[in-house]
Amino acid sequence: MRGLTKGFKRFFAPRDMTVGKPMTELIMFSIPLLLGNFAQQLYNTVDAIVVGNYVGDNALGAVGLTNSVLNLMLALFMGVATGAGIVVSQYFGAKDRLALSRAVGTIIICTFWAGLITTVVGVLVSRPLLVLLDTPPEMLEMSVMYLQILFAGIIGCAYYNILSGILRGLGDSVSPLIYLLLATGLNIVLDIVFVTSFGMTTDGVALATIIAQSISAVFCYLRLTHMTEVLDVNRKTLKLDKAIASRTLRLGMPAGLTQAIFSLQAIIVQSLMNSMGPLVVTTMTAVMRVDGFAMMPNFTFGIAATTFSGQNLGAKRLDRVQQGAKDSVLLALICSSALTLSILIFGRQLVGVFTGTEEIVTLGARMMRILAVGYIAFGVTQALSGVMRGMNETVIPMWVSVISTIIIRLPLAYLFASLSRSAQWPAGNPDSLYWSLLISWVSACLITAAFYRWGKWRKRAEAYFAPDAKLG
Repeated sequence: MRGLTKGFKRFFAPRDMTVGKPMTELIMFSIPLLLGNFAQQLYNTVDAIVVGNYVGDNALGAVGLTNSVLNLMLALFMGVATGAGIVVSQYFGAKDRLALSRAVGTIIICTFWAGLITTVVGVLVSRPLLVLLDTPPEMLEMSVMYLQILFAGIIGCAYYNILSGILRGLGDSVSPLIYLLLATGLNIVLDIVFVTSFGMTTDGVALATIIAQSISAVFCYLRLTHMTEVLDVNRKTLKLDKAIASRTLRLGMPAGLTQAIFSLQAIIVQSLMNSMGPLVVTTMTAVMRVDGFAMMPNFTFGIAATTFSGQNLGAKRLDRVQQGAKDSVLLALICSSALTLSILIFGRQLVGVFTGTEEIVTLGARMMRILAVGYIAFGVTQALSGVMRGMNETVIPMWVSVISTIIIRLPLAYLFASLSRSAQWPAGNPDSLYWSLLISWVSACLITAAFYRWGKWRKRAEAYFAPDAKLG
């Protein structure tokens, strides 16, 4: 019994990835993280399934239309979360308890102000942005309602993502998983109750999401307050440390800008997509929900690589960083290849979960076949970018996203659409949206690999491994 209790405590303890075999540490850290990403994806997926099956195809399209706008407004949180994960993992690896405690307190304060600003701006700009994007009239009101409710409760969502990022930076990917699984179960129940029993539409699934995520955020905070073996979270540490805040933002803002760039190009492409009609919009929503699951291993091993390299940078273990990079790429390749194969085999069935409309299922399955190989390329990009972020290099991934999305994807999407106009598709064949995306993913992979292999960032990173070098 004592051995079982000891093992249970070790399972939930912060994982020190500066010791042990890199591959083993990455796998043990990534398994609960992957399950957590799966549960996170269920939030939006369940929303789409419930409204698609109980309200209709227009409601399904309305939920999907909000993604690009929501992601753009969340760019600030993405920056804070990325910077927080890097800073926390490095201080944890360096065993600097005081700096770690101050960092966590500073990040919690910054998140509150970022959440407040995003709430006010998001609620105000939701309708104008959706109108600007030529949202189909039959979807506009449901889209606005869904988006405004999400922004009204964005602080709960922000705190979950930031605090779970801190926990992962400390090597604890299990606790966020458990809290997220509980919240996901609650979200599913509330989705069904609000829509089927109370007669709500997109407003019901939005309300369910913010309630569930706020509860998971509370659990994450309570977990941090009890991790007294590695840090202190109390009134003394919940203060703004300007130096740590500056470092967090300096490391995280390139990731935030990357998110903003992705979102801006998605908004521009969405305008093109909207011109193709409600059928394409609804199909895109279903495909992007499946796409979210296919992306899970890519983002998972990217985060794992960042945490691993960050901790070992703090511990000055360059040899482990290099081996961890190889292992991260290998894991991403294996998992993304398996999921890609599943999509190729079961594409129609996956799209059919969201709607019974045969035309949408056929179009969606074709779109997924176009993207299939791109998931493998994207996995390599995320793994290598994760290693560089953990080593304080967050600018290169930002420039890669600029090149692959703004310079490559956008022009190709409009060019392919223009060249494929026909009587059936007067605004262009929707396949053009996916061929351009596939090319941008493959391009990003090649560019990232080149930067990783030959970029000057290596010399700057290696300076941190000198015996007298300090973090900051």
